[in-house]
Amino acid sequence: MRHFLIAIDGPAGSGKSTVAKLVAERLGMNYLDTGAMYRAVALYLHSKNLSPSDDLSNELDHIDLCYKDGELYINGARVSEQIRSAQAGKLASDFAVNPAVRSRLTQLQRDICKDGKFVVEGRDIGTVVLPNAQVKIFLTASFDERVRRRLKELQEKGIHLTFEEIANQIRLRDEQDSKRSLAPMKPAEDALVIDTTGKNIDQVVEEICQIALRRMDCENNRC
Repeated sequence: MRHFLIAIDGPAGSGKSTVAKLVAERLGMNYLDTGAMYRAVALYLHSKNLSPSDDLSNELDHIDLCYKDGELYINGARVSEQIRSAQAGKLASDFAVNPAVRSRLTQLQRDICKDGKFVVEGRDIGTVVLPNAQVKIFLTASFDERVRRRLKELQEKGIHLTFEEIANQIRLRDEQDSKRSLAPMKPAEDALVIDTTGKNIDQVVEEICQIALRRMDCENNRC
């Protein structure tokens, strides 16, 4: 099978980035982090003193995003580290409500995935970007669990925020992502919802891999 897509959506701290990377590795597929693309574009536009309410069409036409050896580049500049800041996450949500931004990035993501096998994670992959993905997963977890995970992730990167500071950031991000009028974050109608609270990474990865392998087998046998 030359073309197979797994869409993994979910809120911040649900574990989708880590899980998606490991699923891709286990199944020998490519991994695409669409959230990183939004963060990169948001930081770039912000650096140009542009805001989400501006007409961004012309600037977006001249943006080139690519991955090289696992690193994300925008117009030739590596941005893999800068996009992991709290500011980048907030800017990504702010700019994501701009129709031109969503349209441009949706098209870029579809272009990347039009051939080959990809595990793609984000917030609207199964509903908007890749509605025909063979497997659609929506990961979730309790709010406190998601805050603890993000706290641990940031501490490992040398970023020290309090539990309450991170809780406020995730609460705001959830509200922005789920209540926006354009491509709100929600499970696709045919997505499998997996609550990762109390589960370790290996358990979640194994569950998704088994779902994907069954679907691959079904596709190969045209069932």
